[in-house]
Amino acid sequence: MRFHCLACLLLAGLAYGQAAPATPPAAGAKAEQGATVAPDKAPETKVGPDDPVITLKGFCADAVQQGDACKTVISRTQFEKLAEEQQPGMSPAMGRRLANGYATLLRMSAAAEKRGLDKGATFDDLMRFARMQQLAMQLNRALREDSTKVSDADLEDYYKKNEASYEQATLARIVIARAKQIKPAVATTKPGEKAGANAPAPPPPSEEQQKVAQEAMTKLAAELRVRAANGEDPDTLQKEAYAAAGLPGNAPTTKLEKARRSTLPPGHQAVMDLKPGEVSEVISDPNGGHYIYKLVSKQTLSLETVKPDIQKIISTQRYRDSMQGFQGNVDLNEAYFGPVQNRPMPPRPGAKPSDQPAVDPD
Repeated sequence: MRFHCLACLLLAGLAYGQAAPATPPAAGAKAEQGATVAPDKAPETKVGPDDPVITLKGFCADAVQQGDACKTVISRTQFEKLAEEQQPGMSPAMGRRLANGYATLLRMSAAAEKRGLDKGATFDDLMRFARMQQLAMQLNRALREDSTKVSDADLEDYYKKNEASYEQATLARIVIARAKQIKPAVATTKPGEKAGANAPAPPPPSEEQQKVAQEAMTKLAAELRVRAANGEDPDTLQKEAYAAAGLPGNAPTTKLEKARRSTLPPGHQAVMDLKPGEVSEVISDPNGGHYIYKLVSKQTLSLETVKPDIQKIISTQRYRDSMQGFQGNVDLNEAYFGPVQNRPMPPRPGAKPSDQPAVDPD
């Protein structure tokens, strides 16, 4: 976020237009500072901490100096400190852009001071706001760092309270289409009409036909569930369901490995409570079809296995909790700002647009 502000201010507008794209050195040629540079790798460091990495010729603090004596030098240590403050782990390409932008910034800020643009209420207001931004970004970084300090006791406590979430199962899932495919009716031609490309389109299925097609698959799902519970092979039943629906191609496999509650649709998560060998009831989805699960095997993942996941969950929640005290609880004058414009959230896979909640853009 810190680097974003600087990038918007000077890199995107000033440095990007000035910095030429980096060109890989020709074969056998020596790279700058004696290092070999690959297009996608950082140069091998052969520059000392106090060695110059940026030199601004013709720009110096002492106006008495002239010619080659007038220059400003930025050492490797000084530049790396600046880069780390803006964005830790900055790429070499971004570092070059920062160097060009920083050089331009130094020259422009010095010229602005000579014009007295650092004086007056407008500049003071801008500096106050910039200071608030920097303080907020520093606090944001501190809160993020604090949120990552999760003890082993916290990890174990969360694991015990949510142990069911770390069950992992191998399932056999039979999917039955919601409705049987209806063959289109043959269009009839009226006297004087020609068959072929200009023939009228066949009429769509009637509501009665659609109802019959759905009832047929609902009945089939119930029958297949009983047969699955009696030990019949799920893959064989899946092929039968596929053929009965009139679907083209080969039926999908029923095997579903490494399934966890969080990876299953909300209405299907109860199948994780089955015992090995048990078969679920038919789960019908109005927007999909019918589903039958058989639990093949189940195990609980160890704390060591899921520790990184728990660390991330706790850290994220702690950071969100720490930020809540700084957000919301604000009254805006709608006569001035206008009413809140709600916009829909991006649709969830399989969800209807009408099911999506609105989100406040503010």
